Amino acid sequence: MQGTISNPGPRKSLPKILYTRLLLYFPEFIWAVVGAVWVSDNSVQCEKTVINGVIGTVIASWIIIVFTIIGVVIVFDPLGGKKTFYLPDGVSRNLESSQSGQLLYNVKSSATRVWEKRIRLLCCCIVQDDDHRVAFTSIAELFRNYFSDTDLVPSDIAAGLILLHQEQDKMENCPKEPEEVLCHSPSSLMTNDLDVELENAAHYMLFAAAAYGWPYYVYTNPYTALCKLNGDCCRNRPTDSDITGSDRHNFHFGSILKITGLQYRDFIHISFHNKIYEIPFFVALDHKKEAIVVAVRGTLSFEDILTDLSADCEDLTLEEVLENGFVHKGITQAANYIYRKLINDGILNQAFTIAPEYKLVIVGHSLGGGTASILAIMLRNSFPTLRCYAFSPPGGLLSKSLADYTKHFIVSVIVGKDLVARLSMPNMEDLKRRIVRIVANCNRPKYQILLRGCWYEVFGGDPDDFPTELDGRNQDALTQPLLAEESLMVQRSPSYNALEEESHLNSPPQYPHLYLPGKIIHIVEECSSRRLCSSDIKYTARWSNETVFSSILISPKMITDHMPDVVLKALNSLSQEHGSCLSCQTREYNPSAV
Repeated sequence: MQGTISNPGPRKSLPKILYTRLLLYFPEFIWAVVGAVWVSDNSVQCEKTVINGVIGTVIASWIIIVFTIIGVVIVFDPLGGKKTFYLPDGVSRNLESSQSGQLLYNVKSSATRVWEKRIRLLCCCIVQDDDHRVAFTSIAELFRNYFSDTDLVPSDIAAGLILLHQEQDKMENCPKEPEEVLCHSPSSLMTNDLDVELENAAHYMLFAAAAYGWPYYVYTNPYTALCKLNGDCCRNRPTDSDITGSDRHNFHFGSILKITGLQYRDFIHISFHNKIYEIPFFVALDHKKEAIVVAVRGTLSFEDILTDLSADCEDLTLEEVLENGFVHKGITQAANYIYRKLINDGILNQAFTIAPEYKLVIVGHSLGGGTASILAIMLRNSFPTLRCYAFSPPGGLLSKSLADYTKHFIVSVIVGKDLVARLSMPNMEDLKRRIVRIVANCNRPKYQILLRGCWYEVFGGDPDDFPTELDGRNQDALTQPLLAEESLMVQRSPSYNALEEESHLNSPPQYPHLYLPGKIIHIVEECSSRRLCSSDIKYTARWSNETVFSSILISPKMITDHMPDVVLKALNSLSQEHGSCLSCQTREYNPSAV
């Protein structure tokens, strides 16, 4: 409650108090053990109320101790002072460079091991093999690179997000130029094309949602889903050759039948097998659209999260693309897995043998949307007429050359301020810089930011106008970093900076820019409240540009806008609105006036 986030001076005595309090936990722990022993001794004769009071006290003591230990484990940074190091001034440049290089290597190795242990602890409930160990190391290096140059704790990040959201809302309320889109006054041809794609997207989103199986069906039908699945899933159970992976009680397959409205005979292959880089999918015949649909599931397990976080780049070379393209490593490996199953196992050959005149359509949501996009790129040569609908795919997916190449056969659908569609390492770096700057510039205590921010997020109102150190500065000074801002970045020795600069001169950017696939349909709320509890939402859709998603927007709906049920609701609303408009035009048309 004293000072600000970047000015800890008024709180300088707090560490001593915390360490003193920590020492007091040892006698409290002994006292809790004695209390537990006493409570377990049935020979003690006391009044009922006294015994109940002591039992409650002992339980409360153990709860406090356990949560304190968990908090220390989560908050404590084992790297500590290793993040900064300084060398003696009298050392020669060569020796200094050698020593700084060794120190830098040691710091990086220690940080990677710390993050790797944290990830292993979080994933302790899954079976770990060589693929998992490689992924753990890769993800640990990613987190180490991202957090190595900042000195922020989780509550600092929360305060920064609150301030950014309010600043963003203030800017949105100001008069501004129209948002950058592909065409501010779309032609009738583009409008008709958009209407057709929205109708197709609303249809195929059912398949992408169905790929989630029973969790999605229960989530969207919480009161009746289990009863319906229990009553129907024992009928028409598929043979072992039709389905791979675990589907206990046939709930997944039964949910897919309910959501898509297809019959069992319409399914060519269903896979619920799930490992890191290997995600579930199914292949079905869509007689309504005369299409063979490959639907890929999105993130639903720890293995899927590891696939998402394997965000290194790797090359994907295509003959049609003049330059090599970069792609998301984890998602590309998942696409390779499905590609091998479809081609090597003859799944697509079987489907086209049954329906040779049908076209191939690949769909998916979130991780499934990214995997479907890269899978469509791989299959494009063999199936030139294929189409792909990627719903809320990850933003950091394809390099610019590949993103442009996919505009001919991929359509991405993004709703509102979806976080995942804007997730890429350059965007995350930009968010980090914005958080550091706005937190450093705000001269209010953190507790005030958090309390007022929570009130604003829940009940709305006008954004707070927190005074900042930027107030009253001239325009030239705004380009210079503040001392407070620098204090939140890890201080590094001159040798460290020189080593970093030399390494960057001879290497490509650490995080190359990756983009969304294909042409992008951006769906936004037109007439609704900003709060989560708003109802009667009206949507509008337009063709958009990938540059619109080059920055992460902070909003209470940045997560909910990504959910598959919200995407499906928005598409159904637009599709129904378009259908009603067509019927109105048909009724109003008068042939005698021609």
